[in-house]
Amino acid sequence: QVQLVESGGGLVEAGGSLRLSCAASGRTSSSYVMGWFRQAPGKEREFVAGIRWSGGSPSYADSVKGRFTISRDNAKNTVYLQMNSLKPEDTAVYSCAAHPVPLATMAKAYQWDYWGQGTQVTVSS
Repeated sequence: QVQLVESGGGLVEAGGSLRLSCAASGRTSSSYVMGWFRQAPGKEREFVAGIRWSGGSPSYADSVKGRFTISRDNAKNTVYLQMNSLKPEDTAVYSCAAHPVPLATMAKAYQWDYWGQGTQVTVSS
């Protein structure tokens, strides 16, 4: 099993920044794909960013390109989401996800096997 624990959420002003962390434990390997999703009340869960443990180019939703950066620290088994220039529409519960093998597309939440509990991000205007 893989356990995922998110942290770093909170309340920030529009234009501000937050850094989310996802600590993974268990048998992760270089084949794993890690990602971030978000879900606002009344809306569908939305793909935000994804990256492979082994490297390669990360993927981003169009709505966050240029503002958010996903990264990883293999020694700490941790994935990060640096969020800059935050907007009120970024307000959501952000969840970390993991999958043991590469996905043809990362955007479909139901294809991912492991999930964290989520952390609330609120951007005030």
